[in-house]
Amino acid sequence: MDWDDQAIVLGVVGHGEAGAILDCLSEAHGRYKGYVRGGRGRRQRGALQPGNVVRARWRARVAEHLGTFSVELTRSSLGRILDDADRLLALSSACSLVAAGLPEREAHAPVFHGLAAFLDLVSDAELPLAGWSAGLVKFEVGLLQELGYGLDLTSCAATGVTEDLIYVSPKTGRAVSREAGAPYKDKLLPLPGFLADPETGAEEEDIVAALDLTGFFLGRHVLAATGGTLPQARDRLVARLKKKHANTNI
Repeated sequence: MDWDDQAIVLGVVGHGEAGAILDCLSEAHGRYKGYVRGGRGRRQRGALQPGNVVRARWRARVAEHLGTFSVELTRSSLGRILDDADRLLALSSACSLVAAGLPEREAHAPVFHGLAAFLDLVSDAELPLAGWSAGLVKFEVGLLQELGYGLDLTSCAATGVTEDLIYVSPKTGRAVSREAGAPYKDKLLPLPGFLADPETGAEEEDIVAALDLTGFFLGRHVLAATGGTLPQARDRLVARLKKKHANTNI
C-alpha cells in the first residue's frame, strides 16, 4: 500500500542511530506517522521541521504497519521566522495541537487547509502580531468545528438576538448577550468582538481572551479525549502575550 500527497510536518522523533519517526498531516489522507531513513542526517534534517510543507510518499506492505516515508521539501515556514520567538511559539503550538488532538489516518482536509493558511500568516513578516495571532485563534476555532465541537457565536443562546454578544457559555459553547448573561457573568467566558463579528478587527488585547476561550474548549473536548494537554508552546505564547499587554498598560 502506498500514497503520495502534500503534507505538513507536525513533529519528528529520533529512531535508531540515524532514522526518525515523522508525524505529518497530509491533505487527502489525514495524519500519518512513518519511518524516515536518514531522518536525523544533515540532508533530511532541514526538511523535517514542524511547519514545513513537504511532498510525502508513504509505503507499507500492510496498511496497519507503521510504514516508511520519503519526503521532499516544497516550502519552509520556519526559515522566515527564526528571529521571532512569538511566531515560533505559535507555529509550534499549532502543529503540536494537531498532533495531540487529531486522530491518525482520518482524512481532515479542512484542518490541513486551515493549518496551511495559518502558516502563511505567521510566516508573513509584514503582518503585525494581531493579524497572525488572530489567525491562530481562527485556526483553533476551525479545528473544534471539524472535530464536532464547533462554537455557535452567531446568536444568543437564551434570547436569539444577534447583537451585543459578549459572553460564551462554557457548557454549550454558544454565545450569550450582555443583557441575558448579566446575572451569570461570573460563570461565563468573555467573547472577543472579532470572533462575534467577522467585520471587527482583532486588537492585541483581545487575543489572550480569545486563546483562553478556544483553549478551554480544546482542553475539555479534544485533548481530554486523547489524554493530551494544551501544548507547552501555546502556554508560553499566552504568557508572553499577557506580559506584553500588561507592560503596555503600565
